[in-house]
Amino acid sequence: MGLWLRGVVLRALRSSRGFCASHGRLPPPLVPQKVVSTWEAINQGTQPVPEYFNFAHDVLDTWSQIEKAGHRPPNPAFWWVGATGAEVKWSFEELGKQSRKAANVLGDACGLQPGDRMMLVLPRLPEWWLISVASMRTGVVVIPGVSQLTEKDLKYRLQASRAKCIITDDSLAPRVDAISTDCPSLQTKLLVSDSSRPGWMNFRALLQEASAEHSCLRTQSRDSLAIYFTSGTTGAPKMVEHSQCSYGLGFVTCGRQWVALTESDIFWNTTDTGWVKAAWALFSAWSNGACIFVHELPRVDAKVILNTLSTFPITNLCCVATVYRLLVQEDLTRYKFQSLRHCSSGGEALNPDVREKWKLQTGLELLEGYGQSETVLICANLIGTPIKSGSMGKAVPPYDVQIVDDEGNILPRGEEGNIGVRVRPIRPFCFFNHYLDNPEKTAATEKGDFYITGDRAYMDEDGYFWFMGRNDDVINSSSYRIGPVEVESALAEHPAVIESAVVSSPDPIRGEVVKAFIVLSPEYSSHDPEALTRELQDHVKRVTAPYKYPRKVAFVSELPKTVSGKIQRSKLRNQEWGR
Repeated sequence: MGLWLRGVVLRALRSSRGFCASHGRLPPPLVPQKVVSTWEAINQGTQPVPEYFNFAHDVLDTWSQIEKAGHRPPNPAFWWVGATGAEVKWSFEELGKQSRKAANVLGDACGLQPGDRMMLVLPRLPEWWLISVASMRTGVVVIPGVSQLTEKDLKYRLQASRAKCIITDDSLAPRVDAISTDCPSLQTKLLVSDSSRPGWMNFRALLQEASAEHSCLRTQSRDSLAIYFTSGTTGAPKMVEHSQCSYGLGFVTCGRQWVALTESDIFWNTTDTGWVKAAWALFSAWSNGACIFVHELPRVDAKVILNTLSTFPITNLCCVATVYRLLVQEDLTRYKFQSLRHCSSGGEALNPDVREKWKLQTGLELLEGYGQSETVLICANLIGTPIKSGSMGKAVPPYDVQIVDDEGNILPRGEEGNIGVRVRPIRPFCFFNHYLDNPEKTAATEKGDFYITGDRAYMDEDGYFWFMGRNDDVINSSSYRIGPVEVESALAEHPAVIESAVVSSPDPIRGEVVKAFIVLSPEYSSHDPEALTRELQDHVKRVTAPYKYPRKVAFVSELPKTVSGKIQRSKLRNQEWGR
């Protein structure tokens, strides 16, 4: 049966009709595991990438058929909880129906054609996931964005991407109207709201009337799926283009071996919809038949997160390290996580102190992973591998990850350098296509046989990677290179520190020095600042190499963060350097 099924799935992925249409009846109960194993084999490079692939048709509709046959637990595929307690639940069958209706809205009402680009800027509303799937069915290229985008941000993104449509809510619509006349490609504005607005079509009204009959577009694996704008730390934001297969098949291993997902699990990733981690969660969960849980979470609130984990049967949790730092400040003994069994963290370096506090108070291990907008999961502490606290784990297949110098030469174990992913002689399929309209920047990211991530680390003798910081985060003080994560981790071990951010600061003698912005715990807020500064400096000197201690310290009430809770060191660094 194994060989027969593998052949069925591979033929389905290559066919115009796909698995569901070709076979009305599924064989016995091991089918889900066999199907996922086949997708995972493609992800890891032991099976060829199919010529044609569409995640909505070849994965989601397959799970719908498995669900109908009774071979999947009765969990929903999607479970949304609003800020006021309202809930939305969809099975894979209902997700399929609603996304076909949404696909007809995009194609008919909006007039979008395959390859057209569409900005999608919504908070954590069910429509974000619905429209994301609808874009796959129609071949429309989705461009997610965060709800905090300003008029300037929107104008730049609409002009650079030449998007023909934007979908957003009431809060952002006025900003779009203010700049839309400067965006000649923009033809359609779609509002997700229970109210109307002049010049906008109402998505919810159109969805209600749309037909549920829709034929999924036959997309090639390398066709464009999504475009993400990078953070723009070294200039204007770049457009990272991903394909149908890079994301659609690139997260099976991530979901199975890092996030530990099966068709029985309910997975909550607290990230904002505008960041790539929302897509990571979508493809990781649904590739493995798991339920995506979403809380509207208008703002990051530790008590809301902990109460939600206690109230709902969430089995798997993923947050950025900053959110875990907030959670461990609470008295976790007051909360009972009845179903939670697996926790992961990505998006920024995880301090060992946070991991240890979380494990001590919850009994749950915290597995760190590392990747970028341009990639899928690059390194991780995978299930079943020993964890070295502070390390981001080992390379994840199909990537060959090495530490290289600025020319792409592999460095010895233990030596700090650039994190490089091998792209020659074979470029991994689960990689971005290119920076759109920027061949020079695309070419500049490659040195020798490697793609250079822009992050620095070293690899130890056992193959574990230790993150040092972004190239532009690394501090060069009197020729000493200092990674901010090391200093932040040292500070986190002192009871006075809730969280910190370490950046470079100009110095007339050393060129630049380490400066720490620190949020104090309430018990230390009334301490003498000068004495506490000396105490923290001495603490860092004891915990790590003395040259790394922060020569400048500022106590602040909060740190600048993205909407997903990730600390924005770049803002503090720019502030220090007067940029």
